Amino acid sequence: MNKTIAVCPGSFDPITMGHLDIISRSSKMFDKVIVVVMSNVYKNGSSFTVEQRKKMIEKTVGELGNVEVDSYEGLLADYAALKGAGVIVKGLRAMSDFEYEFQMALANKKLNPNLETVFLTTSAENMYLSSSMVKQIASMGGDISDFVPKAIYSDITEKFSDKNQEE
Repeated sequence: MNKTIAVCPGSFDPITMGHLDIISRSSKMFDKVIVVVMSNVYKNGSSFTVEQRKKMIEKTVGELGNVEVDSYEGLLADYAALKGAGVIVKGLRAMSDFEYEFQMALANKKLNPNLETVFLTTSAENMYLSSSMVKQIASMGGDISDFVPKAIYSDITEKFSDKNQEE
């Protein structure tokens, strides 16, 4: 039996409703989905540790029986090979996302010829949403309840209320 394993990578700092939408839809398309927290050297410092991000994702995807959560610091193409995954799933919000993600897909294919990248467009209600936006709104005391899964709302708001009290 050929089981299709897909990897859904990201920094997830923190996971948003947009991320959850892509993960949930992927779980219906593939036998197994591994949500992997990757280290992105081009993104400025993270607000949450890798372990905190993994725990938030686990709280969020718990009801999706074929989804597991992991972390990795190396090349995504290597991680996919290590896990026996043949597919990378990436969410796209806009054309500006596509250009970068297309280049990454070509590089991953060169590094691991058995690897395909599938692009899913985000739902219209999440097109504007990003982790950076969530962090900015939360840090200013704004309401992020429509932007993040209910299961982790308090994790995020507590983190940023603590930061505001330190200043």
